[in-house]
Amino acid sequence: MYNLILKITPNFFHNIIITVYNYINYRKRNGKHYPAFKEELKSSLDYNELKNIQEIELFKFIKFAYKNSKFYKELYSGVNVESFKSLDDLRKLPIVNKEQLRKNIKDVYTIKKKSAIISKTGGTTGKPLEVYYTEVDMQRRFAFLDLFREEYGYHLGIKTAWFSGKKILNKKNVQKKIFWKYDFYHKVRYYSTFHCSGENLGFILKDLQSFNPKYLVGFPSNIYDIALYGLNNNIEYTGSVEAVFPTAETITSQMKVVIEKFFKCKMHNQYASSEGAPFIFECNFNNLHVELRSGVFEVLDKNDQPAKDKGRLIITSFSTHGTPLIRYDIGDEIVFNEKVVNCSCGNKNPTIKSINGRISDFIYSPYTGKINLGNISNATKGVKGIVKFQIVQNHIDSIEVFIEKDETYTQKQEKIFLLNLYDRFGELMKINIKYTKIIEKEKSGKFRLVKNNISDRITE
Repeated sequence: MYNLILKITPNFFHNIIITVYNYINYRKRNGKHYPAFKEELKSSLDYNELKNIQEIELFKFIKFAYKNSKFYKELYSGVNVESFKSLDDLRKLPIVNKEQLRKNIKDVYTIKKKSAIISKTGGTTGKPLEVYYTEVDMQRRFAFLDLFREEYGYHLGIKTAWFSGKKILNKKNVQKKIFWKYDFYHKVRYYSTFHCSGENLGFILKDLQSFNPKYLVGFPSNIYDIALYGLNNNIEYTGSVEAVFPTAETITSQMKVVIEKFFKCKMHNQYASSEGAPFIFECNFNNLHVELRSGVFEVLDKNDQPAKDKGRLIITSFSTHGTPLIRYDIGDEIVFNEKVVNCSCGNKNPTIKSINGRISDFIYSPYTGKINLGNISNATKGVKGIVKFQIVQNHIDSIEVFIEKDETYTQKQEKIFLLNLYDRFGELMKINIKYTKIIEKEKSGKFRLVKNNISDRITE
């Protein structure tokens, strides 16, 4: 139905439809429980108080899932959840992986579809998944998010540019080089992430200059592409962006540098997920705080034991009553700080060093081992003319490197880039360079720098 409306509706009327749709949804998100949640979360608590709240919420949530979800009722049939007294008891429960959740999703749900707020995962590592939220949980999640953004001056109604994976354009829009839609009431301009590439970037940047949003929200890879286009074409950004809030993708150091340089503002990172993961927020002192009141983060090694420095993330989220997530292997990796950080921002939640994103976001070389996303992203250091690149691995000893380039890219630049890649993957690694006009995005609208199709065969 939506696709038909999009196809036949003139641009102005489609903007009205988006405005009305958002108005209805924001009323749900900012409903009667929302103000109380915000007041509750504003309270300044010390670490022990936060841990106590986390423990109480955990026991309540496990008992709720056991009582209301057929899946968890059967999964915990041999466990006395009523006897749980500490966070350590959580480890008595089995870990749930994504395929297990997908396969049993109808039994996982605790509410009917007609009463749920539905969120769909992007499906970049498998089939998309429909997650059901209760209105109360959705309001709690937005209370967390809004308080985080309000620290930097944001609130609904201030001009905002939004980059997310929603299909918002029809053929006429693309023909007329209109790559955005507008919510008149909330002053949000939505840019199509499926069209943030090539010559379209010039039109999008021109419109951004004209619109002059105070905040940029959404996929960092798209915001990065726009910033890089501006820098490469010696375009000065004349607007006044207060902050950038990335979502849904892992931020590399190069992304951060380029975006902050072009838009002349700071990017403030946050971690959650469309499934409903607990939150991690970056403060003004560039520390990443794990929000204990939103859930439990376990970081485990390959033997499912607590990791010492970094490991895969197992999450339990307190705002997922419609589709409970308990000891859910979300497929991401985080890195601990080497020592406890007492942050000057006043937030007493613990901190971590970095969010590495999906565990599968690496390239394996039989000569140098695993090379992570951050190390791969800076392979363009000292190289001119690469607009975007992507590495795909289908074989253990070879990779394909897809490159979008501009007129400043020469054979000399290719040589420097290849040297950088061989430094990372070893001189014996077979590297096949392929030039393309456009590197395709995922169905979700996200861009993947690395596509490792053999990660399940890597045991180290």
